[in-house]
Amino acid sequence: MRLSSQSTQPWRTDTQLPQTAVVMAQAAQMNVLELNAPLRVEHDKKRRQFSIRLNGSHDRAVLLYEYVGKKTVDLQHTEVPEAYRGREIAKHLAKAAMDFVVEEDLKAHLTCWYIQKYVKENPHPQYLEHVLH
Repeated sequence: MRLSSQSTQPWRTDTQLPQTAVVMAQAAQMNVLELNAPLRVEHDKKRRQFSIRLNGSHDRAVLLYEYVGKKTVDLQHTEVPEAYRGREIAKHLAKAAMDFVVEEDLKAHLTCWYIQKYVKENPHPQYLEHVLH
């Protein structure tokens, strides 16, 4: 911002921002998760995925799974958009997926490396008894 030379109040600054700065600020805002906002995991059983909408935008973090038997699922893949990585978003997806496996009394293949890591770091007995090796 610059000091307005025409102003009768020299302490006031020119509040007009260049359009590019406004656009950049809006874009940055869309890529920042609210620190205190709880992440809501949605489970779409028809599409066989868990997802988290990120800041109300079109971006979503997803965990995909498939049924490979009547009571067996394969937790296949977790994807978090690059701008949102490193914020433990995948951890929320992994927890929701493992809780689903336990609640539905399923067995799970852990094809996804992140789910393998999550279970290793959170070796709850209820998780371990549902994991196929």
